[in-house]
Amino acid sequence: LAGAFCIPLYVPYVLTGRWIFGRSLCKLWLVVDYLLCTSSVFNIVLISYDRFLSVTRAVAYRAQQGNTRQAVLKMVMVWVLAFLLYGPAIISWEYISGQSIIPSGECYAEFFYNWYFLMTASTLEFFTPFISVMFFNLSIYLNIQKRTKMRLDVFHEVHNQSFTEEMERSPEAKLSLKCCKWEQKESAETLDLSKGKAQAAASTSSLDAKDLLETSSESSRKPKCCNKKSCKTSASTLSSEKQVKIVSQSTTQSFRLSRDKKVAKSLAIIVGIFGICWAPYTLLMIIRAGCHGQCISEFWYETSFWLLWINSAVNPVLYPLCHSSFRRAFIKLLCPKKLKIQPHYALQN
Repeated sequence: LAGAFCIPLYVPYVLTGRWIFGRSLCKLWLVVDYLLCTSSVFNIVLISYDRFLSVTRAVAYRAQQGNTRQAVLKMVMVWVLAFLLYGPAIISWEYISGQSIIPSGECYAEFFYNWYFLMTASTLEFFTPFISVMFFNLSIYLNIQKRTKMRLDVFHEVHNQSFTEEMERSPEAKLSLKCCKWEQKESAETLDLSKGKAQAAASTSSLDAKDLLETSSESSRKPKCCNKKSCKTSASTLSSEKQVKIVSQSTTQSFRLSRDKKVAKSLAIIVGIFGICWAPYTLLMIIRAGCHGQCISEFWYETSFWLLWINSAVNPVLYPLCHSSFRRAFIKLLCPKKLKIQPHYALQN
C-alpha cells in the first residue's frame, strides 16, 4: 500500500518542491501514510505478543488456536488504533484551531511543529511499542533459558542414576537381583549342609524312600536361577534400553528448544530492524518540532523519513525468512499448486 499509493505521490513532491494534487488529496495522503506506518508498528507488537504467548503459555495458546474470530478482532483493532492515533488530528486540526498553518503548495500535517502532540504521539507510536516488543523478546529468551536448564538437569539426573536404582525400578531387574541373591544363599546353605553331614549320619541310620522323594520334589520346585553372566547380561540389556529411551527424550527436547530459539532469534531480528528504521525519524521529528525545523538538516530528515517506508518494504520479506509458517502462507497464496506437490517437511527447511 505504501509503494502503490504513498510513494508515487511523494516523489513528485520531493523533486519539484511543490504539492500539485490539491488539499483534499493531501489530507488523504497524510492519513494513509500515517495509518500504514503506525499499523506496521502495531502489527509488530501484535505478532511479538502472539509469539510470546506461544512460548510462555503454550497450553493455553494451543487451546485458542482455532478461534479465528478473536484473531480477526485483534487485527482489526490494530488498524482502528493506528487510525485513531493520527487520523482525527490530521482531518480536524485546522477546524479546531480555527486556521490552517500550511502554506500553498505544501503538504504536511497541521501538528508538524507542535512539540507536545508529537511527543505524546511518538510515545504511543514508537517508544511504548519498542519497549513492549523488547519485553516480549526478553521474556521469550529467559523462558527458553530456564526451560533449557531444567531439561538439562532432568537429563543429567536420569542419566547419572546408579545401577542399583535401575535394578530396583524394573521387574526384570528385580528378578535378576533376586536370582543372584538366591544363588549366594544357596551356596551358603550348601556349605552348612556339608558341615552337618557327619552329625546327621551318626544320629540317623537311613533315610526313608518317601523322604528322599519329598527332598527331590522340593529341589525340583526351586526356581532355576540365572548365573552371574546372565545377571550381568540382563542388567546390561536393561541399561541399554534405558539409554535409548533417554536419547530419544533428549532428541525431542533438543528439537523443541531449537524451535523456540529460532522464534527468539527471529524476534530479535525484527526488533533490531524496527529500531534501526524508526528511531532516527522519531528522534529527528521531536527535535525538529522543538526548534521549528531550524536545527535539523532537510537531507537527514528526508533520509529518516524514507527509512520508515524501507521498513514497510522489508517486513513482508523479513517474516517469511524468519518463520516457516509465513513461508507456507505465502506459498499457499501465490503458488497453491506448488504447495500440494511439495511434502510438508520440505517446506519447513
